[in-house]
Amino acid sequence: MSVLSQAHMHDEAAAFAHVESMILPDGPVCPHCGNCGKVYELKGVRSKPSKKNPEGVERHGLKKCAECRKQFTVRIGTIFEESHIPLHKWLQAIHLMCSSKKGISSHQLHRTLEVTYKAAWFLSHRIREAMRTGSFDVPLGGKGEPVEVDETFIGRKKGAEVKRGTSHKMAVLSLVERGGNVRSFTVKTTKAKELAPIVNANVAKESFLLTDEAKQYQSIGKALDAHLWVNHGSGEYVDGPVHTNTIEGFFSIFKRGMKGVYQHCSEKHLHRYLAEYDFRYNNRTAQGVDDRARANKALVGVVGKRLKYAC
Repeated sequence: MSVLSQAHMHDEAAAFAHVESMILPDGPVCPHCGNCGKVYELKGVRSKPSKKNPEGVERHGLKKCAECRKQFTVRIGTIFEESHIPLHKWLQAIHLMCSSKKGISSHQLHRTLEVTYKAAWFLSHRIREAMRTGSFDVPLGGKGEPVEVDETFIGRKKGAEVKRGTSHKMAVLSLVERGGNVRSFTVKTTKAKELAPIVNANVAKESFLLTDEAKQYQSIGKALDAHLWVNHGSGEYVDGPVHTNTIEGFFSIFKRGMKGVYQHCSEKHLHRYLAEYDFRYNNRTAQGVDDRARANKALVGVVGKRLKYAC
């Protein structure tokens, strides 16, 4: 059976049950007062009649708190809140975004899910927000572990005149562990004073820093146990274990996806696209994570990340 044939991808009641099992495994919790004790299930309740739905629409997953007497669903406090898109379509969109290696455009979601383009655009950004890692408490690398660091340029800054070089493009800094995770950041410049705090906060001091010959990394590398580099300017790309091919491979997937799907990305939203690509890389098939598990992990991240505009 196809993954998209599962009940929660088509049936609204099953969709609510699936989301509840993923983000509330210990049972319902009232988002209004925090009560996790007695909660009633309200079945058969319908919304107010309208021209489109004269008999109203059944409110699936509706519950009532025995303490504060307020009603709620699992949507409250998540990226799904205040959205008129059916929950089962949200689950379809999450699976499509998590299973597409180079991403899927809002236009494609608009056509596939049969929602408006505006709704699909907001929906996709909310899902990227769910993919975003809230904190980086554990640094990359470790004792003798290599961490590759490099920057790339993409797109065009708003209002910037196109010139030779990269001054009109948006800058991205990425750090990747070989066989491990990647973290990407938007930066205004690639000068050492801006990159150093990011590297110092996200790379363990006892790691081996691997970069190209860019001068800004020479001072940054002094704070770590070792700093090794290859000289791309003179045609050197690999010197034994010293290379930046891992991070270049990540950039190649990121850029192909961005140019093919998200070619009109703005500076304002670039960090969310980076979160999407980081999420897929950090939960890749090579690490034993399949599409279904990746979608479920993104679903767990929907809590507390509501964007303040409605679909």
